[in-house]
Amino acid sequence: MIHQRSHDIKMAAVSWFGFVTAFSIIATCQAVDSVRLMILGDWGGLPSFPYHTAIEVGVAKQMSTVAKKFGPQAILALGDNFYFDGVKNSDDKRFEETFEKVFAVQPGLDSIPWNLVAGNHDHNGNVTGQIEYTKRSKIWRFPNYYYSLSYNIPGGGVVQILMIDTVLLCGNTGDDFLHDQPHGPVDLDKADDQLAWITQSMKNSSADYLFVAGHFPVYSIAEHGPTKCLIDKVLPLLQQYNAVYLSGHDHNLQHLQITKPGLNLNFFVIGAANFADNSNSHAKDVPSGSSKFFWVKESDFGGFAYMEIVKQNTTFTFINGKGNTLYQKMLFPRRTPHHS
Repeated sequence: MIHQRSHDIKMAAVSWFGFVTAFSIIATCQAVDSVRLMILGDWGGLPSFPYHTAIEVGVAKQMSTVAKKFGPQAILALGDNFYFDGVKNSDDKRFEETFEKVFAVQPGLDSIPWNLVAGNHDHNGNVTGQIEYTKRSKIWRFPNYYYSLSYNIPGGGVVQILMIDTVLLCGNTGDDFLHDQPHGPVDLDKADDQLAWITQSMKNSSADYLFVAGHFPVYSIAEHGPTKCLIDKVLPLLQQYNAVYLSGHDHNLQHLQITKPGLNLNFFVIGAANFADNSNSHAKDVPSGSSKFFWVKESDFGGFAYMEIVKQNTTFTFINGKGNTLYQKMLFPRRTPHHS
């Protein structure tokens, strides 16, 4: 079943051929002169044989197609890297079965660095083991629970991405079927330290494009809904510093936008790389009119996102596991005191 809400959708149900055609000009003229990123969330396979899902494999194959054509510099993975209880340590066979054999073997994906954060299921296990796996992999980049990435845009400009741990910040959730809110941080000092780091990093940033990427969404119309902790702690910072928020957790693709005088905030949920959930049970719990796009379709093998960033604008694209372009949104450099 597919649910789709799109007020400014430009490219609904465009074929993969159409996607390639539409982007061939970009690839020819701008691909070398841009920052290109792929983004996925909630991709973590299964804890027993075959250790993957059909959706995960479909997403991996289409990411390979995009990688071969456009050569992204990096991949952002937004948590729930290993269902349902993370890994035991850096020797866990799940790295081989769910990551290496599904993604790293794909042509074009074997040399692109993966930048990761942990999700609620990862925190059921040993997140330190995932961080330590960085030393054993050519492409797995998980240096700490939270960290900053920066990319120079050819021709001028900077992209900065703050990769945050929303479980350390807000606490973990219960079983999936409960669809509940985070229960509060286990370690208040660590939560406060991270929030201070986020605040200072955003305050100090002079990036033309500033993204914050974590597992729990700020806003979502789907099964888990908005995350009250992030609305309280992170939303004011997104508003103050005009940053875009990227997340997973809900197993679908979403774009939400809040537009007010002097304020234009974008939120993307990218959690459809392993499971599909068509619930929109929290549609009334987000700001009125903010839900611009909502999609999930298990038979289309989930989906992921691709971003191409040039000095003048960013093109954000949702792609499904069959290679169809589902939706595009244009983003523009932020206006901050640094850019006035």
